[in-house]
Amino acid sequence: MSLETIIAGVMIASLVLYALLGGADYGGGVWDLFAFGPRARRQRALIAEAISPVWEANHVWLILVIVILFTAFPPAFATIATALHIPITLLLIGIVLRGTAFTFRTYDVQRDDVQRRWSLVFSIASIITPVLLGITLGAIASGTIRIVDRVVVNGFFRSWLAPFPFAVGFFALALFAFLAAVYLTLETRERELQEDFRRRALVSGVAVGILALTVFVLAGTGAPTVRAGISRTWWALILHVCTAVFAVGAFYALWMRQYKLARICAAAQVTLILLGWAFAQFPHLVEPDITIFSAAAPRITLQLLLGALVLGALLLFPSYYYLFRVFKRGHKEAQEAQ
Repeated sequence: MSLETIIAGVMIASLVLYALLGGADYGGGVWDLFAFGPRARRQRALIAEAISPVWEANHVWLILVIVILFTAFPPAFATIATALHIPITLLLIGIVLRGTAFTFRTYDVQRDDVQRRWSLVFSIASIITPVLLGITLGAIASGTIRIVDRVVVNGFFRSWLAPFPFAVGFFALALFAFLAAVYLTLETRERELQEDFRRRALVSGVAVGILALTVFVLAGTGAPTVRAGISRTWWALILHVCTAVFAVGAFYALWMRQYKLARICAAAQVTLILLGWAFAQFPHLVEPDITIFSAAAPRITLQLLLGALVLGALLLFPSYYYLFRVFKRGHKEAQEAQ
């Protein structure tokens, strides 16, 4: 396996971790907006308790994706940042607004009108941001970003203002909402709250299936290379069968109230979806003009980057584990004490 492929694999792994961890945080914002009924306040409190210890740390995976991209594949980074600077800028604004609103809601005056204002900003940013992330990924895969002499020649709107990227955006939103609802069933011991988020998980899971079919259909004209990759390659059938097994497993586990199994199946389903997209687009970073080989930095840069990634992993993963262990265990002990 080439050095370029290894580093690209690390980048995809980081994106998967961002979806599984940071994506669930966005989904929490979705359910914060749609909290209703006599337990609405308790639903929002549960979401805040689940997100608070880790939401800032989860962004490390997105930062890692960006750092790898501009260090290991600078032409691809320049192309994406130029052709998609509008949705990317809006995406960054959404991340900042979401984080600041969540913080201000926690520490500002606890009056109802103030809390509603910050909650609205937090929730809307949590919805718009994953849609923009999906739009960006959909545009990268669409094959409409064209490069001539290292210059983007198709303008700044055509590649992302199209049905396929927007379908991918709403698909990402549904996936994140599904993950969040599944995760939240394990964040409380209150049976009523578990039932609330169990129902939300089932509904959002259906939305994931509908939007997955929509993306697949639109990919016929919106991203033909990716469509061919996930339908005509030797591994496509294996991918679809495994994804379907985990999707059905997640629904079965939710129906039977086996929430730990549901979380495992939901995470595996999302992981396989992202890996399928990556394999279908391989070796292209930007369809159809930029591959991981044509955009790779000098070999010495790749070697130094890989060494830095290994050393960083030795520090990051234990620290991340310790963070989750301390805060999540503390949260569970507090619930048991109540």
